Amino acid sequence: MNEKYLTDFEGESAVKLAEEVEADFLQRQQERKPLERSWQLNMNFVCGNQYCDIDASGEVTEEEKQYFWQSRRVFNHIAPIVDTRLSKLSRIRPSLIVRAATDDESDRHSAALASKILAAAQEDADLDGIISSATMWAEICGTAFYKTVWNSASGKAVGVTDGGRQVREGKAEVAAVSPFEIYPYSLAVEELAGQPSIIHAKALSVQDIYTMYGVKLAGRDIDEFTLAPCAAGLSGAGGFAETSGISGAKTKKRGYEIVIERYERPAADLPDGRLTVVAGGKLLYDGALPYKNGDDGAREYPFVKQVSLPLAGSFFGTSVVDRLIPLQRAFNALKNRKHEFLNRIAMGTVAVEDGSVDTDELAEDGLMPGKIIVYRQGGTPPEFMNAGSVPDEFWKEEEALLNEFTKIAGTGDLSENADSFSGVTSATGLQLIIDQDDLRLNVTYGGIKRALKTIGRHILRLYRQFAADLRLMKYAGENNSLSLFYFKGSDISSDDVVLEADSDLNMSPAQKRTVIYEILDKGLFSDADGKISVSAKNKLLELLGYSSLSGERDLGELNRSRAGQENLKMRTADCTVKSYDDHNTHISEHTAFLLTEELSEEAEKRICGHMLIHKNMLKEIKNDG
Repeated sequence: MNEKYLTDFEGESAVKLAEEVEADFLQRQQERKPLERSWQLNMNFVCGNQYCDIDASGEVTEEEKQYFWQSRRVFNHIAPIVDTRLSKLSRIRPSLIVRAATDDESDRHSAALASKILAAAQEDADLDGIISSATMWAEICGTAFYKTVWNSASGKAVGVTDGGRQVREGKAEVAAVSPFEIYPYSLAVEELAGQPSIIHAKALSVQDIYTMYGVKLAGRDIDEFTLAPCAAGLSGAGGFAETSGISGAKTKKRGYEIVIERYERPAADLPDGRLTVVAGGKLLYDGALPYKNGDDGAREYPFVKQVSLPLAGSFFGTSVVDRLIPLQRAFNALKNRKHEFLNRIAMGTVAVEDGSVDTDELAEDGLMPGKIIVYRQGGTPPEFMNAGSVPDEFWKEEEALLNEFTKIAGTGDLSENADSFSGVTSATGLQLIIDQDDLRLNVTYGGIKRALKTIGRHILRLYRQFAADLRLMKYAGENNSLSLFYFKGSDISSDDVVLEADSDLNMSPAQKRTVIYEILDKGLFSDADGKISVSAKNKLLELLGYSSLSGERDLGELNRSRAGQENLKMRTADCTVKSYDDHNTHISEHTAFLLTEELSEEAEKRICGHMLIHKNMLKEIKNDG
């Protein structure tokens, strides 16, 4: 349907639109079914259910034993590999800052304000935990998503409606979204921005749907992962998906319904895009894309994609688990066959002459020590057959498979392979080995960083769009003390989010300390007098992990900040010079402002007169001294 957004959600057109969206969703669901099953298989292998596979019908089913006596133990190497990768990737928790558009004082002030907003939003949204959750999904299934939205029902209460409902100022929120919930228009288009439309489908309880949209639905039994109705008597898709989650949790939800959100990219006939929400065959919402989170105020999808390992020509990425599954199958088979061989050697295989003994009794008790064997007179007594020893091929193959795990995963553990590097004694050589050990993770590192920068831009653009009134935010400021600031959306003129230089390095805390000590030895933190400023000292203590010791306030930074505020004010009004001002710092900041800004003649005279007062007061101080 190409008509503009509907206003009547109960008419015939609304019913047709709801049917079209549901049909679109079912088609995309069917196209993506093989990918979903591979993700479920990955999750089963990570949580230790490794005797399952995808059958001819495309469902995840459990494999049967070939013989009843066959050993089928699991020797899970995939889970610790995923744990190691997640541990190394947890180093990527960079601070988001905003780069000023120009050197103008107003742009620098706006960039500093936007950086504070990001810091406050990052703390408030628990972005670290959200990144960890999304990275776990990406490492197991290959792809994860972030959804950045504006929640008008959250934040500080600012009033009460006539009906007694509280009105809140709202805030930006970020959520980690599993790949099971995202359905692209084309599986072959790699970039999110290149998709004509995106469907976000999730299972919600009918109570939540009524709270959000005011529509009552009957509800069904829904499988949380496959988003398919569960047939009576079945626990999930194929009767097996019920325990296919990463923790083995039940995935069947009672009294739920599938909420389908279809986002359409802005086009010639829909310049603001389109968002259509359908659940239970009813149209819940139809309108423009709600967020101006694109460049130059354009409306875009509220999603950010994070990929563990990119796959050419595919919207969804791949994960290291996909590559490890065949190796894990081979390792389980090898270890079980070896244990069966060892059991034959330890317990023995008994050979008896037909009719010479009671075989039922012998099968029940075996040849236990002290057992009296009664056999037919003239017959041959039972004896153990020679099972030999475990062939060397078992040991060689096991060692080869363990080496392959390390090569494929790209996360070699130096503590387990210390003998290979026993000849390396220099710190530089060991550091090169560590760098090579982490080299395979650089692609995943880069994906997390790109996602973080996009999330930061979305957060700032949401506050610029919705924070129309003055509001108060707080964040951990200098020396981890609570800092408060006021702002409104129009104050955010820059959203060029970058990562701090120190957080852009994939280094452990010990490596960072070593680099800091080397820079200190070179004197790069010292000023012209060979001293370290309070600002530099506080930053160094923070990087070393001893921010609680940095109690001294940086007066130079405080004076620069005050001088910057005076610069902006003196565009239109005079400012009073205070006796406690650091006159040298103020003169430098005002001079830089005059050299970089285009000012009116009146503003320039005002600032020059202000500087003259600073200079006269500075002369008086020198004369008194």
